[in-house]
Amino acid sequence: MIGADDDATLMRRHVEGDPDAFGEIVRRHRDRLWAVAIRTLGNPEDAADALQDALVNAFRRAGSFRAESAVTTWLHRIVVNACIDRVRRTAARPAVVLADDFDVASPAHDPGTQTALRLDVEAALATLPDEQRVPLVLVDMEGYPVSEVADMLGCPVGTVKSR
Repeated sequence: MIGADDDATLMRRHVEGDPDAFGEIVRRHRDRLWAVAIRTLGNPEDAADALQDALVNAFRRAGSFRAESAVTTWLHRIVVNACIDRVRRTAARPAVVLADDFDVASPAHDPGTQTALRLDVEAALATLPDEQRVPLVLVDMEGYPVSEVADMLGCPVGTVKSR
C-alpha cells in the first residue's frame, strides 16, 4: 500500500522505478508547496509555472536526494529556488494577488476588513526583496521552524532570523 509509506521510502521507490511513488509525494505536499510558491511570487500564473518547473526538476533529480534532510525540506528548497529563478528571469516585481488560502482573521470577522488587511499584507510582501520575502513567508506565514528554513535556503539560522 503506497499511502502507508513514509516520504523517504516513496522517494527511494521512485528512484527505483515505481511509477506511482513520486505522485504520492506530490499529493501529500502539493498544498503547502503551492502556498509557498503563491506567497513568494504573488501571481498565480507565475506560481503555477514555478511549481511545475520545481516538480519536474525534483522528479528528474530524485536520485540526488541524499536523505540528509526530510523530503519535504528538499522539495521546498527546490520550489523556493524555482520561484527565485523565475523572479530573476523576468526581473519583475510580483503583482498584488490574493491567495484563496491566505487566512488573516480580523477581530470583527468582517470580510471587507479582512480583504483590506490581506491587500495590505500582500502589497507589503511585494515590496520586499526575495532574500527577505522568502524567509518571512516560510517562517511567519507557513509556520516552518527557522532551522528548517535555513536548510531549505542553504544559509545559516542567524541569516534567516535577521531577514
